[in-house]
Amino acid sequence: MSSYLNLNGKTIVVLGVANRKSVAWHIARELETFGARVVYSVRSEARRQSLLTALAGKPVFVCDVEEEGAADRLAAEVAQAGLGPIHGLVHSIAFANYSEGFRPFHETKRKDFLQATAISAFSLVEVARAFKPYFAPQASVVTIGISSLVVTPDNYGYMGPIKAALESSARFLAKSFSADSDVRFNVIGAGPLKTSASAGIPGYLESYLYSEKLTFRRRNLDTAEVANAALFLLSERSSGINGTTITVDAGLGCNYYDKEIVRLAMRPER
Repeated sequence: MSSYLNLNGKTIVVLGVANRKSVAWHIARELETFGARVVYSVRSEARRQSLLTALAGKPVFVCDVEEEGAADRLAAEVAQAGLGPIHGLVHSIAFANYSEGFRPFHETKRKDFLQATAISAFSLVEVARAFKPYFAPQASVVTIGISSLVVTPDNYGYMGPIKAALESSARFLAKSFSADSDVRFNVIGAGPLKTSASAGIPGYLESYLYSEKLTFRRRNLDTAEVANAALFLLSERSSGINGTTITVDAGLGCNYYDKEIVRLAMRPER
């Protein structure tokens, strides 16, 4: 399988590693299984220290994308460390300030929306621009989105529009880079996952269990399944896929009228 994906010896930058439950962690570990050299990027020095044992001997850099110029510094540090050329990059970063709980969407605060947009969406643009001089000719960039941009979950707040901005940004980057390179940009539209980030969303557990009933197999995604899709998009086997969102949701988006869900919703209250 490793020869099929041909990831052996390739250098992949993975941004957003937080802990062993994060999507970025699973992608990085799978990449290493297939022989890739992973360059890790974490948000803070404290985060790097917390991962010191798990990532011993591996290249780990600090990049807080909320800070202007952080992406440029990261790219320069990776290049100075002699880790190029970069064959792939994984953008698995998202943040929203839910410290005051959820409000109706029209009550979203400007500062919260702009902060979340800068970290969760525009950071992809900044990182892509920063690494452009160091990308291999046919590098692949993958970002992690959500499985549907048309649903309006109450407990996702303003992140829905921001994930839409992320997905659109990936398409526009694909077009922009195509003017002078073969670097590709794609999105994985992931269904609900059990991660530390999702655990911080109020009411997420109920939504997670509900969505599980809507999957064809009655079981939500394993994070490793999203990682597997990422590896394919990072490999040369997906060379014809660009500016695209690959939905990985175990059928969730196709099964709204499942008879069991309809029965549970319509049964008389007892």
